[in-house]
Amino acid sequence: MGDDGLRQATHLMRDRGVDARAIGAFTRFYGLLEAEATGYITEDSIEPLGAVQSLAELEVDEAELPAVLAASAVLKLNGGLGTSMGISGPKTALPVRDGLSFLDIIARQVLAIREKYSVDLPVVFMDSFRTQDETLELLAKHPGLEVEGLPLSFLQSAEPKLRSDDLTPVSWPADPELEWCPPGHGDVYIALQSSGLLDTLRDRGVRYLFLSNGDNLGATFDPRIPAWMARDGVPYVAEVCARTRNDRKGGHLARRRSDGRIVLRDSAQVAPGEEEYFADNERHEFFHVNNLWVDLDVLADQLAQRAGVLELPIIVNRKTVDPTRKDSTPVIQIESSMGTAVEVFEGSQALFVPRDRFRPVKTTNELLLVRSDLYELDDESRVVSLIDHDEPFIDLSSEFRFIQDFDAHFPHGVPAIREAHSLVVDGDVTFGRDVSCVGDVTIRADSPRVIDDGARLEGEV
Repeated sequence: MGDDGLRQATHLMRDRGVDARAIGAFTRFYGLLEAEATGYITEDSIEPLGAVQSLAELEVDEAELPAVLAASAVLKLNGGLGTSMGISGPKTALPVRDGLSFLDIIARQVLAIREKYSVDLPVVFMDSFRTQDETLELLAKHPGLEVEGLPLSFLQSAEPKLRSDDLTPVSWPADPELEWCPPGHGDVYIALQSSGLLDTLRDRGVRYLFLSNGDNLGATFDPRIPAWMARDGVPYVAEVCARTRNDRKGGHLARRRSDGRIVLRDSAQVAPGEEEYFADNERHEFFHVNNLWVDLDVLADQLAQRAGVLELPIIVNRKTVDPTRKDSTPVIQIESSMGTAVEVFEGSQALFVPRDRFRPVKTTNELLLVRSDLYELDDESRVVSLIDHDEPFIDLSSEFRFIQDFDAHFPHGVPAIREAHSLVVDGDVTFGRDVSCVGDVTIRADSPRVIDDGARLEGEV
């Protein structure tokens, strides 16, 4: 451990052409890792967030909107491969609704806003070295999406994966690219700066940047939010929703007792033995949906004051060098979360938003929800709920974990679940055409099972 591992890692990063500021951030995190920093936020150091501003109660004059739209842009995080769902390319290339991929829907949403407000709202994608080429190829199907003078995509940084035993860069000759990883989406602030995009946006008069995950179909641009920021001088906004039983693993915002600042605690930052506090939906009633709004002028000032590094909390991600092989070398990926920057900006605000701004697909459980009869796409390609109650709880067993298996088990589409409270499937179960679920449905199968066409399922099957 020690200087030798860091020296090897930073040498590799320089050879790869990684920006000096990204190397500086990695060096800082490496020191924290050596010091056995966990990044934990203990329960006794925080208190519940308390009352927050609601989007529904924001009073914004329509006359304010044209100016803030002209000073705004959209950034989508698009570096993920979706390996946990068995996807090898960009996760956002996955067909998710009505035969359209995430990228298709995002492009349609942005183009619809431009038409509605007669403004060239820019959209850019932060890609990893594994997603950029395919992303640009897929986006080429949407002519007019790229705004002149701005790229559609820019690259986040790359860093070596570190061996868990001695913190030296891992070697994996079978696929050398697997020796590298993106440094988490907290790298977005450095990547904006090192790519020159931060300066380019500001030179064009863009001040308000909306950042969200590419796999969150509910994260559409709402001009009321930057209008509020402009009027009240809010530098940073973090959107939150009310937690449900489906969100117990989602990161939440809280207030740090020592200084009253808002902080984000993700699941990886929960101290051992404190999981019950993290999952307590009554104590921590809001979860962070990873939709952020940042004043680029304030961001530029913060970066200038901090030598280009915001010094975000460390996230220690333990994996294997080949995520598809559990017998491959154990590694540590040093990461950070862009949402943890909420504590950096004095005057940061949380904003309570409706559930329709959070439609992610992290697992096949959520893919079933988005593909189901609970939702439809409206004329502006927004995902619109067709129910007036909480969405049902979905729990699919390992037979449905990967997208190929999921599609094979639902060859005619997912069942109707508008009348369901929950759907739990445990085993090798293939669903026929036009199956519907009512109430709480549990299906257990010790051997392969086929649900008949038109079946109406209730209770335990």
